[in-house]
Order: sequence, then C-alpha cells, then structure tokens
Amino acid sequence: MSAAARPSLIRSLHASAVKEVVDSHARFLKGLPAGRRANLAYVNLNNYNFEGRDLSEANLTGALLGGAMLARAKLTHATLYGADLRDADLRECDLTRADMRGACLRGANLSGANLSACDLREGVTAVQDDTKGLRILKHDTRPGELDYALLNGANLSGAQMSGTFARAADFSDADLTGVSLQGAKLANARMDGADLSGANLHKADLSKVSLRRAILVGTDLSGANLEDVDMSLVLRAPPPIIYIDDLPLHDVLEAHETFVRTEGREGQIARAETVDFRPLRRLKNRHLTGLFAPGAVFFGMDLDGVELQGANLMGADLRGVKLRNADLRGARLVGAQLAKADLTGAKLGPLQIGEERFARTDLSRAVLRNANLTGASAPRARFIEADLTGARLTGCDLTGAELPLGVG
Repeated sequence: MSAAARPSLIRSLHASAVKEVVDSHARFLKGLPAGRRANLAYVNLNNYNFEGRDLSEANLTGALLGGAMLARAKLTHATLYGADLRDADLRECDLTRADMRGACLRGANLSGANLSACDLREGVTAVQDDTKGLRILKHDTRPGELDYALLNGANLSGAQMSGTFARAADFSDADLTGVSLQGAKLANARMDGADLSGANLHKADLSKVSLRRAILVGTDLSGANLEDVDMSLVLRAPPPIIYIDDLPLHDVLEAHETFVRTEGREGQIARAETVDFRPLRRLKNRHLTGLFAPGAVFFGMDLDGVELQGANLMGADLRGVKLRNADLRGARLVGAQLAKADLTGAKLGPLQIGEERFARTDLSRAVLRNANLTGASAPRARFIEADLTGARLTGCDLTGAELPLGVG
C-alpha cells in the first residue's frame, strides 16, 4: 500500500485477536454455536502462519499477506480482492473460485495450488476517505500481478486472468485449460508442459516465453506476440486416424496382441516409434507386452491395467495418463514424461526374462512431477536423475531402488 494510505485503511490486530477470528471462522464453517465468518479485510497479516487452516469464504479484501505461510490452506470462495500476497507461500493451497481480482502475487509460490475457476483479473478498490471522499486502494506495484510467481503444477482451469501481469512467472506443467489470458503480459514466462487446451491468449504478450511440450489444442493465439517463443514439441490436436505402414493403428495393435497371446506364432510385434496414440483415447487392460514405442504420445489417455512388460517407452509422453494397476515390469521409460500420471498400484519391479535373468524397470531421467505412485511396487527400479518433485510415494515399495539424491 502507499505510505499515505496505510494509516486510515490498514488495521493491525493483536495475534490473539487474529486467532480468535480464525477459530470463530472454523466454528462458522462447521455450523457450531458462536461461529462467525472471518472478516480480516484491510488487516496487516504479513508473515502470519495460516498453514493448513480452513479459511473458505473468509473476507480478506485488501489484506496484507506478504510472506504469509498459507501452504495447504483452504481458501475456496474466499474474497482476496486487492490482497497483497507478495512472496507468500501458497503451495498446494485450495483457491477454487476465490475472488482474487487485483491481488498482487509477485514472487508468491503457488506450486501445486488449485486455482480452478479463480478470478485473477485486474481490479481496483474504491474506499471511503474522510477528507478525499472515494479513494483508489493501490499496491506499490500493479494489481493483478503474478510476475515471478511460481505456479508450476498449479490447477488454473477456467480461471479468469485477462490482462494479468505474469512476466517471468513459472507455469510449468500447470493446468490452464479454458483459461482466459486475453491481453495478458507473459513475457519471459516459463510454460513448459502447461495444458493450454481451449485457453484464450488473444493479443497476449508471449515474447520469449518457453512453451516446450505445451498442449495447444484449441488454443486461441490470434493477435498474440509470439516473438522468440520456444514452441518445440508442442502438442496440438491429433489427426482422427493414425496409420503405420498403411495400416490403421487399431489393426496394428490387434496384431500385436495376437503376437503376445500366441507367443509369437501369429500376429506381428508393433513398431510405433513417435506415434500419437491419442485418437484411440484408451488402451485400458490391453495386452501390449514388448511394445516398441519410443517417443510415442499417450497424453491424457486411459491405460489402467495395461500390460506393457518389457515395453520400450523411452522419451514417451505419458503426462496425465491413467496407469493404475498397470504392469510395467522391465519397461524402458528413460526420459519419459510422466508428470501428473496416476501410477497407483502399478507394477514397476524387475521382469524375469530367463533363468536368474531379470530386466529392471528403468525410469532414469524420467519426469514424474506430481505423479501418484501410491501403493506402487517398484523394487530395484532405476530412478537415476528422475524428477520426483511433488510425487506421492505413500506405500510405494522402493526396496533396492536406485533413487535420485534427496529421495528415500
């Protein structure tokens, strides 16, 4: 806030008073007696610790929350209009449908946060002043600012972000489906692997933005500034039918399954290097042992229960894929993209290929950011230099696995 504005607008509350407001809000959310919706509008809450607290529907209009600890907090439907959240820790915070118009998020950490249907457009607040009548509440920097914010892995689907300033922000692997970024200032932002399906980027400034492996299906880029944009390996809408050597992909896979079922007596092993499997939509419970598909695209597909023992999937795009209870024993997944993949209960252990001979599942250099490996079996698997940031490993058997430094 400007120095002249603070004396009449920003309130300071004793820590005990803030605690009482938050505790009373908890009773309000549970419908208990003496409960009251939290009203902390224009309160100085800089550097407060609200980690894991439920502040859903709270009124935090114009509040100072710079450097505040809000990791895993719940702020669904909260009013954060014009709030100052610079450098705040909002990791895995639930901000679903929050009103964040005009909020300043410069340098905030929103990694893994849920901002679906959140309103992040620019906004100004007019407040009553005893001497000047209505006055505009301002931050030291522009409202609606996300410059340098960390939003990697965040869910922003359906958010309203028209006109947002998000220069040099990190949107890596973020869900930006259906987001309105019309006229947004995104110069130098990192959007590698971000899902921008159906997003509106009309007249947005994307100069020097990195969009490597981003999903641009139905994305409106009309009038956008694309100067020096890195769009290598971006995914656009797949063709309706894929052919391999003049045969439809569906027939090729059926021949492969016949080969597996008859132990090679009939059918033919599929060679599908860099093939886009998305037109098939699902490969659930298919028998694809030994599939040769390095660099193939499976983005967002349903592969629950699939058998891919000994498959070559090096560098394959398996982001957001459902692989629950899949059999990937002995598979080669070196450098594969598995961000947000669901590997719950998957088999990732060694595959016996002969007497006293085993092929280990190799996930070296694979990207498993925010992947779910709950209950998976991965004994002796190789995760050398793999990115397991935010991955869920509860109940995952990693006995004898080769893990990256800092994991395990």
